Amino acid sequence: MKALVWILLLGNVIYFAVMQWGGSLAADEQAVQTQPPLHEEKISVQSAPQGKPAAVLPAAAPAPVQAPVEAPAMPAVRPDVSCMEWGEFSGADLARATAALSALQLGDKLSQRQIEYAIGYWVYIPPMKDKAAVNQKIAQLKARGIDDYFVVPDAGPWLNAISLGVFKTREAAQHFLDELRNSKRVRSAQIGERASKLKVTLFVLNGLDAKTGSELARIQKDFAGSELKDIPCALTR
Repeated sequence: MKALVWILLLGNVIYFAVMQWGGSLAADEQAVQTQPPLHEEKISVQSAPQGKPAAVLPAAAPAPVQAPVEAPAMPAVRPDVSCMEWGEFSGADLARATAALSALQLGDKLSQRQIEYAIGYWVYIPPMKDKAAVNQKIAQLKARGIDDYFVVPDAGPWLNAISLGVFKTREAAQHFLDELRNSKRVRSAQIGERASKLKVTLFVLNGLDAKTGSELARIQKDFAGSELKDIPCALTR
């Protein structure tokens, strides 16, 4: 009888303990389920409470100020001034070019230098048989507008030959010969080599303004075979 009572008492204790433990689990589960969800879009960082100064970060050091680098001074340039060289001239063309330049009144802006070549070329009419033949040929040349010529007076194989021009290169001589044949109808002229020293003159023009340079370019067209070119002004000093 006593054993039965103890068994019933023990069962009640176990039942009561189970009920208490189960209720606690249910309450905890309910608390977890009823916790409101977080809304991330509504989360914001709050400012520090009044009365408590916020931490101050040290100010960044100012960047060093670099002094502007000055560009090196450039020499003054005169775009309206040029220097030129015109040549090469000899004989009658030298006299004509000198006269044309004199009309420009260049003063000390004009100088000249000479170049000597060991060999050159000439355009000539072969030697005539006598003086009468020479005079007849000269009359024909003048009738066709040719006044620049030279009759070789020296005894030898070239006596009574008529020189019409002396040139530094064969190309220049050929250009002149073509002009004689096409424009002046001189058929008897030909090109030969001159085994002698040939002196030519170059004109150097320093500090020309644009107007004078243009006038010089116009004059140059009257001198076939001459070359007018720009040169560094330093070379004229």
